[in-house]
Amino acid sequence: MLVVGATGSIGRLVVAEALRLGHAVRALVRDLGRARGLPQEAQRVVGDLTRPQTLSAAVEGIDAIVFAHGSDGGGKAAAEQVDYGGVRNVLQALGGRQARIALMTAIGVTNRQRDYNRATQIHDWKRRGERLVRASGLPYTIVRPGWFDYNAADQLRLVFLQGDTRQAGNPSDGVISRQQIAEVLVRSLTSGAARGKSFELVAERGAAPTDLEPLFAALDADIAGALDAVRDTANLPLADEPPRVREDLEVGSARLHAAPATPIGE
Repeated sequence: MLVVGATGSIGRLVVAEALRLGHAVRALVRDLGRARGLPQEAQRVVGDLTRPQTLSAAVEGIDAIVFAHGSDGGGKAAAEQVDYGGVRNVLQALGGRQARIALMTAIGVTNRQRDYNRATQIHDWKRRGERLVRASGLPYTIVRPGWFDYNAADQLRLVFLQGDTRQAGNPSDGVISRQQIAEVLVRSLTSGAARGKSFELVAERGAAPTDLEPLFAALDADIAGALDAVRDTANLPLADEPPRVREDLEVGSARLHAAPATPIGE
């Protein structure tokens, strides 16, 4: 499996969790120097998410991808180039080959009106990245975590939500540990019950679950052919999207339909 954003605060934990569960892991990094802290068992491959021509080696032979990357406050341009462009470019490099996808975005991703999104457009671009994954037809799970590591020590009981209704823009929306985000992303890759589902991830008071399958199974699947998650507010009309985004969606869908369907990750 390939980990995108492998040297980030979530990506490093994804790498470790995947190795713990017995996966062969390839870490995509821009700079080998930043990968020094990764486990030696993880294969390093150099590539730049903003340059699709550098990503061929990263996806070669891959059957699963975890997207744990982020633009880290770089403004509107970085949100488009990294949060959205990173997804687009990796899927483009994949070239129609099948792979199971786990994509991390954010709780409140459908909230377009708060000052944060107005200033950065990061929610809009993350949401467009979600749409690319759904339009690709690849088997996927999309995870929208709450606020990282704001949870108390006894706040480990996982709760999966849908509809993205928590939109205060602060930790009252929900909190979750980085470690548990990594665990959910990795475990979704081998769960049939998680396939084709999008959800918000938070933790409440109580013990961590030992089995995630009942949580995955209780979720509603996204509607086949829909760009947005089941229960999401329809407030990002496709007709109003930039032409380049509409073109990406069309190209992604056409690329998949031209390739043989060989589901992986069940």
